[in-house]
Amino acid sequence: MHEAFDSPVPAGDFTDDERAAVYKAIYTRRDVRDQFLSKPIADDVLMRLLDAAHHAPSVGFMQPWNFITIRDMARKRQVHRAFAKANEEAKALFQDERRALYASLKLEGILKAPVNLCITCDRTRGGTVVLGRTHNRQMDVYSTVCAVQNLWLAARAEGIGVGWVSIYHDNDMRQILGIPDHVEIVAYLCLGYVDELFDAPELEKKGWRKRIQLQDLIFEEGWGQLSSDLPHPDPEDVSPAIPSVCD
Repeated sequence: MHEAFDSPVPAGDFTDDERAAVYKAIYTRRDVRDQFLSKPIADDVLMRLLDAAHHAPSVGFMQPWNFITIRDMARKRQVHRAFAKANEEAKALFQDERRALYASLKLEGILKAPVNLCITCDRTRGGTVVLGRTHNRQMDVYSTVCAVQNLWLAARAEGIGVGWVSIYHDNDMRQILGIPDHVEIVAYLCLGYVDELFDAPELEKKGWRKRIQLQDLIFEEGWGQLSSDLPHPDPEDVSPAIPSVCD
């Protein structure tokens, strides 16, 4: 006979200030490339960020993530060389003015950021049959992305910027960090304190892309069914502390 499950506890309301703080972290988060300060990140602060990541939702509670912290400059230089090689290949894929704009963008802060962090997904954790992943094999990877977002928002609240580096060959990163084949690399992040941030996404500020209107992305009851009745979101309705231009 199974023991009775513990009863849920009260959910607990957020105060207006607490609610505003959550939205502020979301709306003012940025992908940081070049604003990192040289100030080191203390171990207890880094552990808070990793603990926030570790409390992300995960399918079947499998918690598939691992965190590789990198502070050694020699290893950072290896990663930077892998990025530089892939970045030259990526630049060649764009044409004319787009290529020139791409070349002008700084797309990483590998050497400047005090801490680099590789977040991985162990696809064998939890065994071959995992609750919730029986019909969607990608749910473990999706769960790990939730851990990335948790860390990113916690970092924003700590005054720490985060930049996501995605331009590298998978095999190069595996070799540099000794990552086994059954483990998937989900995110390579640069972390460091910041005292300045763009007031909108850097790629938007520099003319790469504009934000898509939210109303054009919401369908009702099925694909392609746009609604004309949806109100335009106003960040001021959430909290006056939230900027109107946000990432």
